[in-house]
Amino acid sequence: MFVRIVKMTFQEDKVSEFLQNFNSVKDKIRNVNGCRLLELYRDKDNPSVFFTYSYWEREQDLENYRLSELFTGVWAVTKPLFAQKAEAWSVDKLVSLE
Repeated sequence: MFVRIVKMTFQEDKVSEFLQNFNSVKDKIRNVNGCRLLELYRDKDNPSVFFTYSYWEREQDLENYRLSELFTGVWAVTKPLFAQKAEAWSVDKLVSLE
């Protein structure tokens, strides 16, 4: 399993549009084959900056999602709302303590 982290910075006046769209598609994204967890975080100091964390069984599962009609639609709505280009990392979780 690995984690995909995406940092997105939105135009201030587009944040509510992003949140509305995210809320409408979050369950669909979470239910994509291989997706085990989906989380959305908001920066405490800059309310226009968000992070998604998604946990994937295999890299191919994420790639299949990125090639899907669902992703294409989500990205078509999300990308024009950005104030900066999104940044993304794929990382392996090494330790988790609760």
